[in-house]
Amino acid sequence: MDEALRGHDRQALGRLSLTLALGDYDHTRDLAEGRVRADGIDLTHLKLGIEETFFRFLRFREFDVSELSLAKFATMVSQGDAFFVGIPVFPSRVFRLSSFYIRSDGRIRSPGDLAGARIGIPEWGQTASVYTRGYIQHELGIPLAQIEWLQAGVNEPGRVEKVKLDLPAGVRYKAVADASLDQMLLDGRIDVALSARPPRSFAAGDARVRRLFTDHQAREEAHFAKTGIFPIMHVIAIRKDVYEVNPWVAMNLLKAFDEAKARSAARMADVTASHAPLPWISDFAARMRSIAGADPFPYGIEPNRRTLQAFLQYAQEQGLTKRALAPEDLFVREVRDAYRI
Repeated sequence: MDEALRGHDRQALGRLSLTLALGDYDHTRDLAEGRVRADGIDLTHLKLGIEETFFRFLRFREFDVSELSLAKFATMVSQGDAFFVGIPVFPSRVFRLSSFYIRSDGRIRSPGDLAGARIGIPEWGQTASVYTRGYIQHELGIPLAQIEWLQAGVNEPGRVEKVKLDLPAGVRYKAVADASLDQMLLDGRIDVALSARPPRSFAAGDARVRRLFTDHQAREEAHFAKTGIFPIMHVIAIRKDVYEVNPWVAMNLLKAFDEAKARSAARMADVTASHAPLPWISDFAARMRSIAGADPFPYGIEPNRRTLQAFLQYAQEQGLTKRALAPEDLFVREVRDAYRI
């Protein structure tokens, strides 16, 4: 039996049946719950946590279509052994200057103090830390070799890297198996926990831990205005065996994700009723459009070229990608351009 057909009948009732592992996002929910349908495809949505999704897809290849870390995606593409292909759908994008956590009584008082610091990270290959290390190097002017890097789980010991690394010369990096970043920050073994997921102590309101950048939103807006970089965290990957038999799924999925996002944006802009349990959402949405454009959360290659180019530069500088990649190298040819009337 063809690899793309293994385990179940994918072509039930003339439509292709695929599993989709994806977090619970408002901008994808209409697709995940079937209110938007990709032409020719029936999707079974598996709503899983981010870490579980990445682990199961990378380790066991369990899903046909999956949300995936952009860093792990780019690393495997550069190594030439990826079992998946990509489409330029980015379900998660987050500015990350909020992810520097320090002790309130520690030696780190300002960004310049990061030189010579001990910084803990969940994984060198975590997408968020690729951007923040890029910020440290290019915006703060601190070489990564001037920092001691320790890797551990954020709240639990035992987390490990999921991709092969080729670290730059001079970078000091050590895995710690018997402690978490949260524990090491509280104990003073690290100066900074650099993590997309807040350490447990911070989330619980422990006064011993605070953010380095208390004005992170203003700094992020300024950095976006200067660089045009709106950090992409996750991408949508399709198993290569599924794509090779059905290359049309790439564009059909992209179109469906785009429609679901447009519906979500319309809800956020609606002043008639509350579509989210927060006040002034429509006003906030209007402000974001004034800062980032008519579609502040675009899919596709061209609207994201500056962000993708910056990320790929950082990834190569930091030893994640084995060769220089262009944005087009990440995505299948069917989604690199669109027809025009």
